[in-house]
Amino acid sequence: MIPYGRQSIDDSDIQAVVDTLRSDWLTQGPKVQQFEEALAAYCGVKYAVALSNGTAALHAAYFAAGLKTGDEFITTPLTFAATATAGLWQGATPVFADIDPATGNLDPRAAEAKITSKTRALVPVDFAGRPADLDAFRKTAQDHGLLLIEDACHSLGADDHGRRIGSIADMTAFSFHPVKPITTGEGGAVLTNDAALRDKMIEFRMHGIRRGEDWMYSVESQGQNYRLTDLQCALGLSQLKRLDAFIAKRRDVARRYNAAFKTWGELEPQPGRIEDSAWHLYVIRLRGKLATKRQEVFQALRKNGIGVQVHYIPVYWHPLYEKLGYRHGLCPKAEAFYESAISLPIFPDLTPAQQDEVIQTLRRVLDESCAAIPAEG
Repeated sequence: MIPYGRQSIDDSDIQAVVDTLRSDWLTQGPKVQQFEEALAAYCGVKYAVALSNGTAALHAAYFAAGLKTGDEFITTPLTFAATATAGLWQGATPVFADIDPATGNLDPRAAEAKITSKTRALVPVDFAGRPADLDAFRKTAQDHGLLLIEDACHSLGADDHGRRIGSIADMTAFSFHPVKPITTGEGGAVLTNDAALRDKMIEFRMHGIRRGEDWMYSVESQGQNYRLTDLQCALGLSQLKRLDAFIAKRRDVARRYNAAFKTWGELEPQPGRIEDSAWHLYVIRLRGKLATKRQEVFQALRKNGIGVQVHYIPVYWHPLYEKLGYRHGLCPKAEAFYESAISLPIFPDLTPAQQDEVIQTLRRVLDESCAAIPAEG
């Protein structure tokens, strides 16, 4: 099975972890700060706070933002559920606004229309690795006195008009899951230029503890144990050295898909200039008479060894959100996007031969699906 995504690990990564295993520190040691400093420097931002995963990163950002019961934050339904659920843990209410179907990203105008007196933050997601319209969201946030929290779990390594992702929003959350641009096994981080926000997140990831002199410490808030280990940070430091090469390889895969699909009328390739995205995902959308055949196409591809995936079920369709009162039809453009979308394999070590197999299998499956549809009349 060719997976839709996977990590790229080489001998330098392994050696970095082995060296740390032989050191005095497995966790809460110097590699954590070294990784934070290297990540902040790469993104052109003052501070990075390493956390145990991307969900923890979002939770820490929401905590630092002061989200609480009665507050609202606006985000997209076309994302992994953690973008919204981490806000629920703070007692805040996620408000879902619709997407721009051309990108899959949150539509700035739709988001602005949802702002109320309870809104405290805008939370766009860089869907598939393509940066959201951050200039538009920045202006809206400033006009309404809101925080801009970017869920960039897909887009480490991407640029937005010459600015590194991580340096634009008030806080930017990253994930280092194995299918993401770099991996620490599990892991995440929040980047910010605000020292006060950084300090709140550092306290939050360590049980809400504030250190004093000698043995003294005090628990100041309801924090979590969201620490990232030195072992993971050693891997992250090694991976970060190859991030640009990883992104270049992902973009090469995207170029080959684009060239192959140029004349295929049954699908719409993932839009956008190659250089505008980190290409965490490559999402096609079925159209025409195949638009309602996503499940059949998906199952046929899986049966033939192509590990496709679907990103994402609209967050408010999940039972948890139905119990909270959310209903189908809230964001029709996001729902339509989901219903025709399939994510194809894309990762740095995907070989041309493997990609050819994906393309050829997809062509065969689409032809068979079209042939199985009865002619009209």
